[in-house]
Amino acid sequence: MLKKMTIKNFKCFKNETVLDFRKTNYKFLEQNTCGKVLKGALFVGDHASGKTAVLQSVKLLAELLFWERGCGLAPYPCTFSKEHISSMTYEFETDGHELTYFLAFSVNAFLEEKLRIDGRTVVERLGKKGKWMKGTETVLCDVEDSVLFLKELSMKTEFSSGDIEGKWLACLKKTVYIDASDRRIAVFDGQGLSAGKYIETYGTEEINDFLREHQFPFLIRYCEGIFFEREGTGMIPASMESSGNRTLLNILPAVLSVTRRGGVLLVDSFGSNLHNRLEELLIRYIMERGTRVQLFMSSHSTNLLSNSLLRPDQIYSLEMRGSEGSRLQRFSDQQPRIAQNLEKMYLNGTFGGLPEYKS
Repeated sequence: MLKKMTIKNFKCFKNETVLDFRKTNYKFLEQNTCGKVLKGALFVGDHASGKTAVLQSVKLLAELLFWERGCGLAPYPCTFSKEHISSMTYEFETDGHELTYFLAFSVNAFLEEKLRIDGRTVVERLGKKGKWMKGTETVLCDVEDSVLFLKELSMKTEFSSGDIEGKWLACLKKTVYIDASDRRIAVFDGQGLSAGKYIETYGTEEINDFLREHQFPFLIRYCEGIFFEREGTGMIPASMESSGNRTLLNILPAVLSVTRRGGVLLVDSFGSNLHNRLEELLIRYIMERGTRVQLFMSSHSTNLLSNSLLRPDQIYSLEMRGSEGSRLQRFSDQQPRIAQNLEKMYLNGTFGGLPEYKS
C-alpha cells in the first residue's frame, strides 16, 4: 500500500510536494482504510492544475520497473523550472514492513536510487555505481545511466516471492492505469483487462454477476463479438451502445480484477460519460469489497465530494500558481466536520482548486 509520496520538479510540480495517504483521526468510513493507510484518493481542480500529473507520478514507477521497452524521462521534468533534477520518494507498507524508494533523474539519465526496508538501506545507486546489500553480503555493480538499477536487480536476481522486496514488486506489478476519457488501459503484469481480452479469457460471468447484483437493465453476451442484451430490445453490438455504457464496460474488468486480487487502480477523468450514481457505485464497490487495493482518481464530478462516499483525508484539490507550479490542499487540513457538505464548501472556495471564469 502506498502511504506517502514526495515529488519535486516533476511536470507541473516545481516545488517539493507531499501527498500523504495515511488516515487521519476521522472515525467514519473505516471501510475506506486498510490499517493506517487509505484505500486511495480523489484529486479535483481546474483543467491543467496537476491532477493527471499526480496519477502519472504513481504510474511512472510501474513503467520504469516493468515495461520491457523502457520509459523515456524527457516528458517528466518541470519545463518552467531552473532545476535540472527531478526527484520522487515513494513510501509503502507491505506485510507490516516499511519500504521507501527514492529516485532522482535528469532528462536523459538516472542519477540516484535508494531502497530502504524498515530503515535499512538494501539498494543504493549513485550515477553509474550501484550497491546491493544481499543479506550480510555487499554486491557492487556498474550500471548504465539509462538503466534503472532496481529494475536490473529484479530481473537478474529474481527477488524471491517470499522476500519483502519480491512481495512489494509483485504488488506494484498489479498497477492498472486507465484514461477514461479515451478508454486507454495500461497494465504491467500481462493481464488482459480490455473488455474484449477479459471476456475472451474469463467469460462474461463475473461482469454479469456485478450487473445483476446492482440491477442494471442489461447483461453482456459474447458471440463473435460483445453485445448488450436488454429485455425487449434484444442484443445490441457494443459498438452501437451509448458512450456511457461503453465506458462502463471498458473500466469494469479493471475494477473487478483489482478489487478481487489487490493492487493500485489509477483512473484519469474518472466518471467520464458515467452517471453520477454510477460513479458513486463503483467507488463504494472498491472501498467496501477490496482489501489490499487503492483507487487514485481525478475527476470534475463534485458530487463525489461527500462524507458519505469519501473521507476528507481522501480528497485533494489542486490549482496552478503560475511560475510556482501546482499546489495542492488536502480537504482534511481544514478539519471539516462529518455533518458539513464538502461539495458546497468546495464550490464556495473553502478548499481551493476552484476555477474562476468571468461570465
